[in-house]
Amino acid sequence: MAVPVVMPRQGQSVETCILGQWYKSVGEEVNEGDLLFSYETDKASFEEEAKESGILLAAFFEEGDEIPVLSNVAVIGQKGESFDEFKPGNETSAEKPTEILNEEAPKVIEFEMEVHETGSRIRISPLAKKMAETMGVDIQALSGSGPRGRIIARDVEEVPKAAEKVVRELKPQPVEKTAVKPVAKQVAAAVVSSGDDFEVRSIPNIRKLIASAMHQSLQNSAQLTHHMSADARQIMRLRKKFKKEFTEGAVSQNVTINDLVCFAVIRALEKFPQANTHYLGDKMKWFKKVHLGLAVDTERGLMVPALKNADDLSITGLSYQLQQLASQARNGNINPDLLNPQAATFTVSNLGNYGVEMFTPVINLPQTAILGVCTIIPRPKEIEEGVYGFVPMMGLSLTYDHQALDGGEATLFLAEIKNQIENLTV
Repeated sequence: MAVPVVMPRQGQSVETCILGQWYKSVGEEVNEGDLLFSYETDKASFEEEAKESGILLAAFFEEGDEIPVLSNVAVIGQKGESFDEFKPGNETSAEKPTEILNEEAPKVIEFEMEVHETGSRIRISPLAKKMAETMGVDIQALSGSGPRGRIIARDVEEVPKAAEKVVRELKPQPVEKTAVKPVAKQVAAAVVSSGDDFEVRSIPNIRKLIASAMHQSLQNSAQLTHHMSADARQIMRLRKKFKKEFTEGAVSQNVTINDLVCFAVIRALEKFPQANTHYLGDKMKWFKKVHLGLAVDTERGLMVPALKNADDLSITGLSYQLQQLASQARNGNINPDLLNPQAATFTVSNLGNYGVEMFTPVINLPQTAILGVCTIIPRPKEIEEGVYGFVPMMGLSLTYDHQALDGGEATLFLAEIKNQIENLTV
């Protein structure tokens, strides 16, 4: 009996996915567990395995197509079977397999690795492989607990005597001015055409989606940016204090400048709830909690995961959660629902580590505003009456939707962020 292959729902917020690469051709034999195709959302890539054995009777989409989730992508069955009822447009929601609606979110891309010593194939996830290499663990001695015996990260972590080492090696490294790291490498792009002095390269699907989101943001909102500088002496003192305590083992978390800025922003949002909103055209959505978005550079592009209920956390708890989110975003195992712009109520984008003195961040609609954090540089300031000196000053750039906030409100909010940074206590 012919069965449809459905585009999985990758998180409740994802409505469409882009078809990456077909691993099987129409008419080719397929075994249960074989990789059929890859697909991606705007932030992560996945691969779909065959849940049935048979012949790939039909493929309804081509590589690069944007496909609604839960749509029929292909059909597997026996040679000669009819598949017309499964063509997109013929199926109804009632005909879609109920198990697809309740299935777990697909896991991050897995792959099979040949072990030449034995000729056998070992199914292992990229994260587990990287961990095993770091720890010096022999993957041939591991038993996989993942689907169909695949070795996953948990299997490597359970290796005796290696737990302390993996925790130490995977622990986020201290970052002085921001939790965001530079992009490690660019996504490969195909050369479409070339001349003596140029190449025309295709734009990756991820870049197309990010570009579309940025264009829509600027098209559908009245964005304006205010710039202000904050005296960074207090926040630098706190950073030095936490670094010393972390080195001495007095605290378990290495609190960064970026963590302290986010802590100050949360306090300012509590005093100016009109900035902790979503602008919905003819109405505003006011939030009782702060769900903080953090811009993170990754190999696949910019991601902005949301930290839910950030206002409930202490400074060390906030630091830990932000570093976990950033790490998950870079590793590709972030919950897709946390990447939806609607998941966050306000976003912080820190470019201070790059030496940027001023910039204009773009709002993640429907959020009302976004804060850009710039580098700390010494500037002249009156220390006391008639006495001037050079003081470390942190640049702050607040972009807001003028449809949602008046200039006065935005200015007072930015001034409160400055005040919180200059007088922060934890």
